[in-house]
Amino acid sequence: MFDFNQLQTHLNRRTFLSRSGVGLGSAALGSLLTRDGLAAAQSKTVTTASDGLPGLPHFAPKAKRVIFLCMAGGPTHLETFDYKPKLAEMDGKPFPESYTKGQPIAQLQGRDLKCQGPLTKFRKYGENGQEISDFLPWTAKIADDICIVRSMVTEQINHDPAHTFMNTGTAISGRPSMGSWVTYGLGSETEELPGFVVLTSVGGRNPQPIASRQWGTGFLPSRYQGVQFNSTGDPVNYLKNPAGITDPQQKELIDAVRKLDRFRNQSVSNPEIDTRIAAYEMAFRMQTSVPELMDLSDESKETLEMYGAEAGSGTYATNCLLARRLAERGSRFIHLYHRGWDHHGGLVRYMNTCCGLTDKPTWSLINDLKSRGMLDETLVIWGGEFGRTPMFQGKGGAGRDHHIKGFSMWMAGGGIKGGISYGNTDELGYNSVENIVHVRDLHATMLHLLGIDHKRFSVEFQGLDTKLTGVEEARVIKEVLT
Repeated sequence: MFDFNQLQTHLNRRTFLSRSGVGLGSAALGSLLTRDGLAAAQSKTVTTASDGLPGLPHFAPKAKRVIFLCMAGGPTHLETFDYKPKLAEMDGKPFPESYTKGQPIAQLQGRDLKCQGPLTKFRKYGENGQEISDFLPWTAKIADDICIVRSMVTEQINHDPAHTFMNTGTAISGRPSMGSWVTYGLGSETEELPGFVVLTSVGGRNPQPIASRQWGTGFLPSRYQGVQFNSTGDPVNYLKNPAGITDPQQKELIDAVRKLDRFRNQSVSNPEIDTRIAAYEMAFRMQTSVPELMDLSDESKETLEMYGAEAGSGTYATNCLLARRLAERGSRFIHLYHRGWDHHGGLVRYMNTCCGLTDKPTWSLINDLKSRGMLDETLVIWGGEFGRTPMFQGKGGAGRDHHIKGFSMWMAGGGIKGGISYGNTDELGYNSVENIVHVRDLHATMLHLLGIDHKRFSVEFQGLDTKLTGVEEARVIKEVLT
């Protein structure tokens, strides 16, 4: 017998499922978009990899790009660029308590603090007599090209937060890195390679890990994230086509995905979908451009020998040569990390190791850029996340602890006066006391050389106009500019 109630129930169930299918699918899509970060707040949408913000640069730049040479682990300023005769005189004597009382010392709290004099000799180089240690004989050859800043200060005394502070201007994880800020503001000069590239190498004592968030985009569109090139093997994961897939087939797939993404973006206008589109297209172009970049066979024998570079070796020397090649091809921000400078002990041994791996390649990079007429438009920055203490720390030989109150970095090219030193620490190398340069001042100066007024370069995030240089006062170090 026909049961009308059963039919009605059946129809209602079918109607519910048919009508709710779209809704359930939309909910699932929303979940996936949220998982992938595609449901983020809207911000500036761009159409090509080379686009920057409208109105930038604010004024004529002196530098087109940045190569940041990060000596990860914190190189000692007292055995590189900051000679202290008084510290040598007090070697082995108690360190004055007036310097350290109430001050952060990473691993020397509660210990009898002894002065540790310089563990190498210093000599004067260049027209202005720049003092550089014997650990860096090749850097000494470019004394007239570099500006040594001897009065750096930072705010974080342990490695990871100190890197985070150096890279993002804050110790808060998840904020945009300086390379992301630069490429977001100015774009890139190439559509064939990423605008922001990261290269890493290892050699020395206790190589600290470097988290990928150090080159992340934070709240900026993720298309501006740094792309890490692998030291060995394939330079970029999953860049090659799967077996049996030809380039035309791959392009056909990417074109189809792009059309679907753009169709979806007509309704949601989400910058992260633009990022997804750009990522697919960039990956396709990189299948040609990256192998060409990494193939060093077109470099002269003299150039390879000068750097000490060998394709696929993953060394700092090879990365320096790749940095020059990336700069030639239009990458905007190139960040090299050499891990191995954490010298709590065995300082002489490991300084010889680290300097042996990095000193000549650094000289080669500056020399190569200069000979090609590129140094004037390339800002090169050398330094670590902090310095080392003037006090003795012994773990397998004399060493030094982490130190944030005074340390050294140098800059060259791109509007920087060469052959000068700026700022000073006190007579024991503990506190920066003259022309103090905060990390935020370094960021402000870098942006200025790229034609950006750091005070007018911000993104609204959580109700605040957020900047690389933060809300605190930061200054451009005009005294070191040409």
